[in-house]
Amino acid sequence: MLTETEALTPDRAEIQAAETLRRELLEKMAGGEAQTITLTVDDARIELPRAASKVLLEALAEIAKGNGVAVVPVKPELSTQEAADLLNVSRPHLIKLLERGDIPFHRVGSHRRVRLEDALAYKRKFLDERKAALRELAAQAQELGMGYE
Repeated sequence: MLTETEALTPDRAEIQAAETLRRELLEKMAGGEAQTITLTVDDARIELPRAASKVLLEALAEIAKGNGVAVVPVKPELSTQEAADLLNVSRPHLIKLLERGDIPFHRVGSHRRVRLEDALAYKRKFLDERKAALRELAAQAQELGMGYE
């Protein structure tokens, strides 16, 4: 069993095998709606859950690029420090966001907990707003003839 910090780095043969397997799986899955993979192990058929099938395809894609792969479990609820790390902000700043109502949270005893999906939704919204602001600044710079094209 791998620890959270270990990554498997593929050799050349594994890179080629991963790309071949990924391509074959995608071809087989392209025809149908189902996004699951069925394995045969010692004459026993095992159907991977949809989430595991997606993880396998992503892992194969990374291995095919020559990248190491590690699987890191993601909890459905985060502590304030974990949420701050995910959002790349300080814990005190995250607490301000929570108390202001920007990100929903609930308490477990005296501790705040943030649902992963709420933290990710805030992150997506923040990045979308930032992109829109950058587009607006670029448009203004062009209108003012500031030399940015």
